[in-house]
Amino acid sequence: MQADSCRFALLAVIVNCGQGSKVLTISRRYGMPGGTMMLGTGTIKNRILEFFELADMRKEIVLMVSDLSQVLQAAKQLNEKFRFKKKRHGIAFVMPVGAVYGASQCLKNENEIQAGEKMYQSIIAIVERGCAESVIDAATQAGSRGGTVINARGSGIHETSTLFAMEIEPEKEVVLIIVQKKDTDNIVKAIREQAHIDEPGRGIIFVQDVLQAYGLN
Repeated sequence: MQADSCRFALLAVIVNCGQGSKVLTISRRYGMPGGTMMLGTGTIKNRILEFFELADMRKEIVLMVSDLSQVLQAAKQLNEKFRFKKKRHGIAFVMPVGAVYGASQCLKNENEIQAGEKMYQSIIAIVERGCAESVIDAATQAGSRGGTVINARGSGIHETSTLFAMEIEPEKEVVLIIVQKKDTDNIVKAIREQAHIDEPGRGIIFVQDVLQAYGLN
């Protein structure tokens, strides 16, 4: 399915720790069916903060799926409430979803909705635990403004989960970076070289278009 012609979309909101529940509450007011919240770590490049080991900030990542028109409306309202254009207020972005199963409340109509020009892309890198910092450093040197790190876990000590056919074990880290589309190739290349992604078992990177974004200026 083309990214600029889709029925469903994923709304991802990254905010400071403690604000995820508020994001969900506001989203429900505007018709979103609910969502999933995860903990992550954001990065701030500041020499003084790094000296005092305060550069990493705990973040909450909220993921919600619905029909595209509903998602775009919710993203707009959240931007107004949280004022993402201000520094460290968080970010919100929308990505296309090919299909939705197990969420009948998303099925509002059969019409395809056209999205605007895509200026941003998401880069998601899944690497061994301890490698996320080098991924962020490589991306920053290539033009990224930072990213969010999520500790990925299986459901038990001896169990694993899978994402895009790759096992996500307790020692994995997921790095989420939103970049301008024109910078994607250089940043991906830098991450591949720094993290040796092309070597077997070292990790995986995938890129997806972002239909709408707030808080990235």
